Amino acid sequence: MQYPDPLDALNAQQREAATHGTGDSAGDTRPLLVIAGAGSGKTNTLAHRVANLVRHGADPQRMMLLTFSRRAAQEMERRVGGVLQQALGLQGTQALPNLPWSGTFHSIGARLLREYAPRIGLEESFTIHDRGDSEDLMGLVRHEIGFSETKKRFPLKGTCMGIYSRVLNTREPLALVLQSVYPWCSQWEDELKKLFGAYVEAKQQQNVLDYDDLLLFWADMMAEPALAEEVGARFDHLLVDEYRGHQPAAGRRDPRHEADGPGRDRGGRRRAEHLRVPRRDGAQHPRLPAPVRAAGARGHAGAQLPQHAADPEASNAVIAAARERHAKNLFTDKASSQRAQLVLVPDEAQQARWVADQVLRQREAGSTLKSQAVLFRTSHHSAALELELARRNIPFVKFGGLKFLEASHVKDVMAVLRFAQNPRGRMAGFRVAQLVPGIGAATATRLLDAMAQAPDPHVALQAFEPPAAAREEWSALAALFAKLDDPELAWPADMELAKSWYLPQLERIHDDAHVRKLDVEQLARLAAGYGSRERFLTELTLDPPEVTSDQSGSAAARRGLPDPLHDPQREGAGVEGGARAQRGGRLHSERHGDRDHRELEEERRLLYVAMTRAREHLHLLVPQRFYVSQQAGGGDRHIYAGRTRFIGEATARQFEHVTWPEAAATSGAQVQPQAPVMQVRARAVAAWN
Repeated sequence: MQYPDPLDALNAQQREAATHGTGDSAGDTRPLLVIAGAGSGKTNTLAHRVANLVRHGADPQRMMLLTFSRRAAQEMERRVGGVLQQALGLQGTQALPNLPWSGTFHSIGARLLREYAPRIGLEESFTIHDRGDSEDLMGLVRHEIGFSETKKRFPLKGTCMGIYSRVLNTREPLALVLQSVYPWCSQWEDELKKLFGAYVEAKQQQNVLDYDDLLLFWADMMAEPALAEEVGARFDHLLVDEYRGHQPAAGRRDPRHEADGPGRDRGGRRRAEHLRVPRRDGAQHPRLPAPVRAAGARGHAGAQLPQHAADPEASNAVIAAARERHAKNLFTDKASSQRAQLVLVPDEAQQARWVADQVLRQREAGSTLKSQAVLFRTSHHSAALELELARRNIPFVKFGGLKFLEASHVKDVMAVLRFAQNPRGRMAGFRVAQLVPGIGAATATRLLDAMAQAPDPHVALQAFEPPAAAREEWSALAALFAKLDDPELAWPADMELAKSWYLPQLERIHDDAHVRKLDVEQLARLAAGYGSRERFLTELTLDPPEVTSDQSGSAAARRGLPDPLHDPQREGAGVEGGARAQRGGRLHSERHGDRDHRELEEERRLLYVAMTRAREHLHLLVPQRFYVSQQAGGGDRHIYAGRTRFIGEATARQFEHVTWPEAAATSGAQVQPQAPVMQVRARAVAAWN
């Protein structure tokens, strides 16, 4: 039976990329680099390429798909499955081919490092620190070597971690990074070198890796010819989605296929460089046409794209001024009848009023509330709008807030599991020990020192003598770790044991334990979806859920329509797209001037991506006045902020300019002159005579 060709849904350029190296072009083995703009169907093309390779005999087990988020990897598998189901005529109940090596750069790196750990000098039981844990360890090392007691102010742990990470990811000398990005820390160059060396030694002693290590160690491993050949022999096809927005370590590998986006910074945790799209000798560089995409209809190509999209000329004008870019212009089959607007409002309060008015106006015009979105550079900038929406009883959903793994109660449970997995991990052990009533920092340090010096840390933990007041509670914790160390224990029983021990501690520590318990229960449900404790800890650290109940404000106040701009791929920004576009640190943080043009170029691309999210109407708001925060409540001291530098005079001509509110018309009636009844100036003079 002949089944329809799924590639028929692709346009010519997308089909060229999807069929490269197969069929009529089977002899073309050159690497393929796809240059494409927002909404051009990159991911959909990549999915069709995977399906086409499978149809031509490729083994899904020998494919590696790299993306920037777990969600993107799962979406890739879903799309590939749908295309294969159509191409092979499979029933909906039949299992689809599995793609076991589909994931983020960090998750794939963690898998390979663990698999090859004995051959590259690592222990297989290593655990992974998230950014918060890494900063805490940096702070602990900073204190241990005496830098917290200096007479002059030494950089805090977060700043030290930022410097360390930047040096690794840019591969620039410490002195250059300090001079160009952290000039106020330049006097501490020698001390920072000592600190970073001690930090690396601490990670080694505690058998932990941080986010930077996952990519750097992977790159180092692939620099060894024998290992590179062995790993390379396991895969026939390497496909990378949105290659460009990653740090240099990811750019060391030679991709066979890269679907590249418009220069978006999707990593969030570290600085990305836009200029590292390699020009491989002999590589093929097709370009996909780039219609503007509407949220909610992502991945459709050609004639199947949404019928309407916001004015793309404004977006093209913003990105055209970028210093480093591959030239590509967005277009749409049926553009919106309204040009993109630059809306000048007096201040943040008036901005909130304008947005609320516009939301209701669009609702009356037929646009549902769910199809409207407001984008902010950071979550707290939405405070005034949240209050205005609540005052008008306009329901909204806010995407943002405290990260799930940053909540104290979630970190507690994760620390229990991490300490069981890696008993030499001091950060997890320090946290867990102090959960026991009667054990403080000194006793916890004594425990960890004993475990570090013992040949078997598990034995040292069981033999530890706590203070008399803590013996009963300590014995319960020791019993827990004895059970968690049992090799016969089947996951996720580990999680249930940890939860049972922790919930009484939760009731004792937190007044709102009933709310936080919901997160612990959710963590337990998540655990059931992973095959082992190690996989759970690794994957959840690398790809944590977004938000938790451990944040300020009531549930009603967290419903939020306003959306932080850190995830430009979030669905829902369809009909109504709104964003701040003023100078001075709102949508674009420009506090450091032109010190590093690469940082500014990332901000430009952030604005560009935000603008491409709108489907029908796009409004960029420019508040004129901001009130100074360091003053008494109700104070009137304020500053004026100009339009963002990314919308210059030439670019601004692509927008319709709106000033709100409109000036009230003055009455045309003339006042009849009347005889004066008093002389105020004379009174003023007389007061001094």
